[in-house]
Amino acid sequence: MLNLGLFSGNKSMKSVNVSFRLPYFTHWGQSLLVCGSEPVLGSWNVKKGLLLSPVHQGDELIWSGSVAVPSGFGCEYSYYVVDDDKNVLRWELGKRRKLLLPEGIQDGEVVELHDLWQTGSDDLPFRSAFRNVIFNRSCNLNIERPLGTVQNKLEEVDTVLVQFKICCPNIEQDTSVYVIGSPIKLGKWKVQDGLKLSYAGNSIWQGDCVLRKGDLPIKYKYCKYDKAGKFSLETGTNRELNVGSSENQPRYIFLSDGMYRELPWRGAGVAIPMFSVRSESDLGVGEFLDLKLLVDWAVDSGFHLVQLLPINDTSVHGMWWDSYPYSSLSVCALHPLYLKVEALSESIPDDIKQEIQEAKQRLGGKDVDYEATMATKLSIAKKIFTQEKDLILNSKSFQKFFSENEDWLKPYAAFCFLRDFFETSDHSQWGRFSQYSKNKLEKLVSKDSLHYDIICFRYYIQFHLHLQLSEAAGYARKKGVVLKGDLPIGVDRNSVDTWVYPSLFRMNTATGAPPDYFDKSGQNWGFPTYNWEEMSKDNYAWWRARLTEMAKYFTAYRIDHILGFFRIWELPEHAMTGLVGKFRPSIPLSQEELEREGIWDFDRLSRPYIRQELLQDKFGAYWTFIASNFLNEYQKQCYEFREDCNTEKKIASKLKSCAEKSLLLETENKTRRDLFDLLQNIVLIRDSEDPRKFYPRFNLEDTSSFKDLDDHSKNVLKRLYYDYYFHRQESLWRQNALKTLPVLLNSSDMLACGEDLGLIPSCVHPVMQELGLIGLRIQRMPSEPDLEFGIPSQYSYMTVCAPSCHDCSTLRAWWEEDDERRRRYFKSVVGSDTLPPSQCVPDIVHFIIRQHVEAPSMWAIFPLQDLLALKEEYTARPAAEETINDPTNPKHYWRYRTHVSLESLMKDQKLKATIKDIVRGSGRSYPVGENEESEGTSSEKRQVAANGKEKIPLAALSQEKETLAVH
Repeated sequence: MLNLGLFSGNKSMKSVNVSFRLPYFTHWGQSLLVCGSEPVLGSWNVKKGLLLSPVHQGDELIWSGSVAVPSGFGCEYSYYVVDDDKNVLRWELGKRRKLLLPEGIQDGEVVELHDLWQTGSDDLPFRSAFRNVIFNRSCNLNIERPLGTVQNKLEEVDTVLVQFKICCPNIEQDTSVYVIGSPIKLGKWKVQDGLKLSYAGNSIWQGDCVLRKGDLPIKYKYCKYDKAGKFSLETGTNRELNVGSSENQPRYIFLSDGMYRELPWRGAGVAIPMFSVRSESDLGVGEFLDLKLLVDWAVDSGFHLVQLLPINDTSVHGMWWDSYPYSSLSVCALHPLYLKVEALSESIPDDIKQEIQEAKQRLGGKDVDYEATMATKLSIAKKIFTQEKDLILNSKSFQKFFSENEDWLKPYAAFCFLRDFFETSDHSQWGRFSQYSKNKLEKLVSKDSLHYDIICFRYYIQFHLHLQLSEAAGYARKKGVVLKGDLPIGVDRNSVDTWVYPSLFRMNTATGAPPDYFDKSGQNWGFPTYNWEEMSKDNYAWWRARLTEMAKYFTAYRIDHILGFFRIWELPEHAMTGLVGKFRPSIPLSQEELEREGIWDFDRLSRPYIRQELLQDKFGAYWTFIASNFLNEYQKQCYEFREDCNTEKKIASKLKSCAEKSLLLETENKTRRDLFDLLQNIVLIRDSEDPRKFYPRFNLEDTSSFKDLDDHSKNVLKRLYYDYYFHRQESLWRQNALKTLPVLLNSSDMLACGEDLGLIPSCVHPVMQELGLIGLRIQRMPSEPDLEFGIPSQYSYMTVCAPSCHDCSTLRAWWEEDDERRRRYFKSVVGSDTLPPSQCVPDIVHFIIRQHVEAPSMWAIFPLQDLLALKEEYTARPAAEETINDPTNPKHYWRYRTHVSLESLMKDQKLKATIKDIVRGSGRSYPVGENEESEGTSSEKRQVAANGKEKIPLAALSQEKETLAVH
């Protein structure tokens, strides 16, 4: 017990013994510790925290410890798992706990705190998606009794005061929370006689009663009770209150019972890129203000969520390549593409109005014309800006926007000016402006500069984009719809961020993904990898600012390629493909390690293995041209690449020159693929910074370099390959993720979902579960290696499930791609041996969508294209045209637009009713429309409805049954 002199020099100060008690199973060498805001608990220095001691109690391992504190003591505290040296191994997530001892506790009394470990999922109801949108009604309750107060007093010796505390974020108006249990004070299990709790704020309900020690232990439960006399008991087994058998029994027991246990909340949503939205008022592309109409449609269809792709400015090249939404020019600036020019002013001249109408007719085609739409919008916006710039730039609202955003807004505007002036975004070509500095920036954006109007135009565009997206986001919140954004894993190497913060990026590298479902050759996204060591020096301020900006508009977000926060697939900057890379960070194979295993010829293993026989097999009679133009023969029938073509980019450049001179006998693409195959014909990748370190090339067994090795070398390298990719990195990657991901999660109160598709290390899902991160499940890309198709009914709760996503073909296109796969799906998933329809008819779509909404996943989110396939009249467009992205094509044109306007969808009552019936019948929550009763928001009622819903049989479907209407 600590000396009270720690608190004050007053020897006669009353003290109270606070005892911490927490059930938690640890591994060997681990202990539990409590650390808090006051010196007695270490002042948030874990090394000085209170170490707890374990004791087995029934099936539980209880950790406990005591400390003496003054009467009326208050602090914040959290629990930590530590090793023998008090190094933190794990910590609680969510909000810090608060302790405030009520007045009147006598000197020497024991107050025992019964806590439960807080996981990341416990914090989800406090994320803005739930707190400010879905459970918004619960946040308007008045505080009845603040924390740190008790209603009762202890007067008799053999009594104990028990305070109950429960978190109940989802509660209807005019509903109360009760505790019922075995003692008389808890109503002997009768709700009306139970203990009514008071609302204490932040979704916490508390109340206390005095029990006789002879009543302990007790069993109890929490329940909701409305003014109509209806009650719903929490799920699960009875809770129990046990006290130890020590002599110094507590007279005050404060229970923190975590979350109210009820059927897990589940919702549904629709996903569509901003550019793909079509409205009758847009100009060539979906616009931020169109989101209001999309939200209305979502509400009418039973959806609580609208998901978008990234919406940041990507104007790097000034051409359609910029349609790629994941290659940000700025992580804070919004894309001018989504500006509604008609909303820029209330007094647009008639000639400009006419120009806008003509542009709408011209650009309202099947797909987005990126270049023409951008040019048209900026041209019109400049004309309106010229007329009203003084009015806007001097307004209070603009001044407020500017002062809150100038840290990123000034560099962005300056970058756009320099990009246009030098006709390139490659800031290394900007002469004296190549190196960013504050002084240079201030001169560039100075009011005295000749180009100040050009700078202000960028401010003006961003200001109006902010107003328009804010209006749409506020509308979504009001309607009970979560707006979900997308956080790209990278930024373009020629971006504002790499110009202003060059030390945060490894500019001699590129980011990608190893071979996976999306691309058997791997992917090269071209982004520079992050310098995490440098980012950590200011506690990841760049990431925190990025998330803070995003949270202005979104209440949830998708973390693109969350695996990149564990490890990233790093490629040399000169690579064009994604195959020959390594994970960063990772523990390489050392030269000493390889030598111990009898591996010696490192040049043979790490240089392209090119023999004359291989050249003849690959190029036929054409091999001599390849050898004489691209290779040197360094010994008889052994070749190496020449200096001017020993990287993928050099090969591509030389091939282009050869093609221009008509020297190629094969097509340029085929010759490039074959030469890349030669260059990639290696077994080990030598580290560019330490030549004594090596990385096994992905799928090394597929190379002829590996196949020509002796059996001993093959066996050793196969074992080391498996160790490198699937074993030795796990602890390192876990530690890396636990450094970076909590920073993201704590930078905002948005709900975070991680895209965890691809080659998944075994540490990923446990870390995501620990942090409360929601994963992604796509049925055709199961995370289980032994399954061809995922089983939605077996998905875990902490997931988003979807039949497809923007990185793969739609349901209809996927169904039509492969006859044999379609048959296997029909047999194993639908459960029918009959021949499936050749087209994805509405009944098939209905089955798949229903299968997903009935999954245990927290969210079921559907691409709009898949939902439109519920109705035959919307399937006239070829299915392949509805694909948003082809991950195998690094220069894919992102231009898909829906062929149905939002206004038309709003009028289609039948489709909306069909979708809403599927959602409602599954037991998922849905937003209440203006003309609806609030009935149906009760999850228990909806679950009953789902269990009683008749299933629509599909086994009878045959190839002839291809034209079915909406149910």
